[in-house]
Amino acid sequence: MSNEDGSLQVVFNGEIYNHAAIREELEAIGGHVWKTDHSDTEVILHAFEEWGIECLHKFRGMFAIALWDSREQELWLIRDRMGVKPLYYSFHNGRVNFASEIKALLKDPQQERAVNEEALYHYLSFLTTPAPSTLFAGIKKLPPATWMKISLDGSLQEHRYWDALDHCVDVSHLNDEQIATKILDELKVAVRLRKVSDVPVGVFLSGGIDSSTNAALFSGGSGEHVKTFSIGYEGAYDSYQNELNFARRVAKDVGAEYHEKLLTVSDLIDFLPEMVHLQDEPIADPVCVPVYYVSKLARDNGVIVCQVGEGADELFWGYPGWKTSLRLQHLNDLPIPKVFKRIGLSVMRGINKQLSFSYEWLRRGVEGQPVFWGGAEAFTEAHKAQLLSPRLRKALKGLSSWNAIEPFHQRFKAKAKGQHASWLNWMTYLDLNLRLPELLLMRVDKMSMGVSLEGRVPFLDHKLVELAMSIPESVKTRNGTLKHILKKAVRGVIPDEIIDRPKQGFGVPIHEWLLDKLGDEVRKELAEFCKDTDFFDKAEVFRLIEERKAAQVWYLFNFALWWKTYIKNQIVSTEDGKRLNESTQFDQASL
Repeated sequence: MSNEDGSLQVVFNGEIYNHAAIREELEAIGGHVWKTDHSDTEVILHAFEEWGIECLHKFRGMFAIALWDSREQELWLIRDRMGVKPLYYSFHNGRVNFASEIKALLKDPQQERAVNEEALYHYLSFLTTPAPSTLFAGIKKLPPATWMKISLDGSLQEHRYWDALDHCVDVSHLNDEQIATKILDELKVAVRLRKVSDVPVGVFLSGGIDSSTNAALFSGGSGEHVKTFSIGYEGAYDSYQNELNFARRVAKDVGAEYHEKLLTVSDLIDFLPEMVHLQDEPIADPVCVPVYYVSKLARDNGVIVCQVGEGADELFWGYPGWKTSLRLQHLNDLPIPKVFKRIGLSVMRGINKQLSFSYEWLRRGVEGQPVFWGGAEAFTEAHKAQLLSPRLRKALKGLSSWNAIEPFHQRFKAKAKGQHASWLNWMTYLDLNLRLPELLLMRVDKMSMGVSLEGRVPFLDHKLVELAMSIPESVKTRNGTLKHILKKAVRGVIPDEIIDRPKQGFGVPIHEWLLDKLGDEVRKELAEFCKDTDFFDKAEVFRLIEERKAAQVWYLFNFALWWKTYIKNQIVSTEDGKRLNESTQFDQASL
């Protein structure tokens, strides 16, 4: 879309939820010629005309935006504060290509197709690649809350325009009841904003606190008819228990039209080729599978937009594993001489425990690094050294995934002041900058958009995030109760049975499925991958398979499938494409 004189051109993926209010402000100022009566895309154009890049501070939403300013001869690439929407770019042959999917960039026959080996190293830590890297050499992604300005001469400027820690306020004078009220008030606003749509809107419902709160607030007690969608699994599994009875209970309470689907291992196997295609680069979380199927369930039932519950666990101390990390960090802070910690490492090496996370956590303490490196970790530093091939081990010698985390830690130390500099806030801050945008939100965006469904995330409204980061650690961890303050906020909104039941994550019975017919597929693909490549030590890969290390095997399996689809097979098709397109100049940017 362009503005009235064509001097600004925009391409945009996402939603500006408060666009109507911004338009009213612009109309009051005057001087803008409008082509539509309700377009958030047009609001972006006129807001940029009026306030320049500072207009971003008025936007409440999720967005990947590209703006071409012909007057200044500048291209602006912008990603939303939380990174709900991805934005990829590539510089080569004197131009920049940009897109919301990597596969769009791969349409360029001159785009290199090769593995970014340093990004692979970090993928083996975090199940995803930290921005700005991707697993494709030469293709990058814009970090959350960042804009990049590119001038016609090729010079560029990158700037982080928002940080939750810049907006922390002092709430120490408030009691728990008052803080809980503020949380609920912000949640109500966040859900209300995300209800605005020209198309039918529904809710993903797992039966946990977060999705149940979404469903209850969405229905709003106003008699509105809401559709909810839930996923479970056929059969009973030790590694994952269905929560559908809780989801049904919540749906009944809020008067929702309830829909569910039960998955089997065959559904996973059938979906694998499409999963790899949609992911662009591996998102090594098996939850991609149920997210896809629940998205398809919603789309098949006429819903175009769905509310999802991501973000609440990170903001309000909802993961059991975070209890362990926080306890270990506080123990590490005790004035114990490092010599004793080093002796502990030596003892663990002596009993062959150097690949364990216990060893890794103690090693971090010795090195003066935080114990917590993110809410999802795949392999330790020592284990990666054993997993990599001799060639790659040598090429990446001296590299640590601390290299990827340290910039976040430096920024946290610079911005977090007083009680906001707590270890729990560090854990939340890191996941807000890495695991959420590049893993959890990426899986929602890729899988839902794969069926033309839009996922909206009320818990990650930036105003609610700013409030959550302001709450003291002592309040969030009161009585050792996970989600203490959120539970207090939503008591009375959802049933006590939902609030007080034990925490259960949204998972996949991948352990049992790897023992089923999926196991044969995994062995075949990883054997072929090890034969064709020189990334991993084959003996270590198959040791993991034989020892039934299901999660770690799944991470490697994801990478192997991606390499086969996007590198091995595309090299062949690219050669054909070069011959077909040798007279065609590819000079279009696509978002």
